[in-house]
This record gives sequence, C-alpha cells and structure tokens, in this order.
Amino acid sequence: MEEPWDFEFLSRIVDGFVSFLSEFVDDWLANDMRVSIFKILFSWLVVSLIAIHFAWKFYGNTVNDMYYRQGTGGKNGGTPDPAPHRSGW
Repeated sequence: MEEPWDFEFLSRIVDGFVSFLSEFVDDWLANDMRVSIFKILFSWLVVSLIAIHFAWKFYGNTVNDMYYRQGTGGKNGGTPDPAPHRSGW
C-alpha cells in the first residue's frame, strides 16, 4: 500500500515559497540600486525575447527554406551518400 503524503514537508515548501515571494515583492518595491539594475536587465530580457519571437514569426519560413535540403533520395530528402573510405592514409 502506498505511503500517505507528508503534508508537513509540503507545507514547508509552500511556506518557503510564500516567504520568498513576499521578500521579492518587498525588494521590488524598494528604491535600491540592485533592484533598479535587475528591473533594467529583466526588461531587456523580456523585450529581447519578444523581438526574437516576432522576428522568427516574420522571417522563420525564409530561414527554414534556406536550410531545407532540396532534392530526392535519402531519408532526409536529399542527404548525400557518404564519401567512400580511402585506405592507405
């Protein structure tokens, strides 16, 4: 039979997470230099990810077509046959 969940352990994890979030919010609202730097870097990361998303949405098909192997044969639609092995080298 399965052992019951240890709710004390789960309660400790939830309490730790809640205390981390409350401390994070307190730091976020403070006018501290490290918080300002974090906000700037976090904003830069979010804007960069959004820009990458829209760039891929706009140019993704073009990039995919550039690397698509044209032709027939092979299991990857144009994979060349391996070069013959040369002995004596």
